[in-house]
Amino acid sequence: MRVERTNLDGVLLFIPTPYHDDRGLFTRTFDAALAAEHGLDPGAFIQDSQSRSRQGTIRGMHGRAGRGEAKLVRCARGAVHDVLVDIRPGSPTFGQSQAVVLDDETFTTLYVPAGFLHGFQALTEQTDICYRIDREHDPSEDLSVRYDDPELKIDWPLPATAVSARDLDAGSWAHLLDRLT
Repeated sequence: MRVERTNLDGVLLFIPTPYHDDRGLFTRTFDAALAAEHGLDPGAFIQDSQSRSRQGTIRGMHGRAGRGEAKLVRCARGAVHDVLVDIRPGSPTFGQSQAVVLDDETFTTLYVPAGFLHGFQALTEQTDICYRIDREHDPSEDLSVRYDDPELKIDWPLPATAVSARDLDAGSWAHLLDRLT
């Protein structure tokens, strides 16, 4: 497994090497020693969650106030266009976004530090995303920005086929900036 840094400060990609044979494949999806080597506390991740989405579904853009929420995200089935936006005031990459494709071929795991908005669009008929999160969910700390906010300029690769009412009612980037500063 190798680790790559991204354009966003603190965001990492853990890229395993799947082994294929006549039975299928085997891959390591998490390595505590490697995570620790790159500054993560593997014991900090206390909750695993999974979502299933159909093609075109957009979930996001979500974040957490307070101490934020760090997470490890990987695609167990299908593929997603995964998007992050840095919302950490004072960060050298504040306000910048980055997209990566996560899929069930490379099994790349995305490390998202606390202080980011996160969202994704399902690229395949059925997509399963697995999250390893470092804090219990506290609804009072929920942050969200509408997925199609014109200031964020997120380029979603497919037309949106499903978006939750919560995500459609999310505030603007400008509103979030007022809340953060």
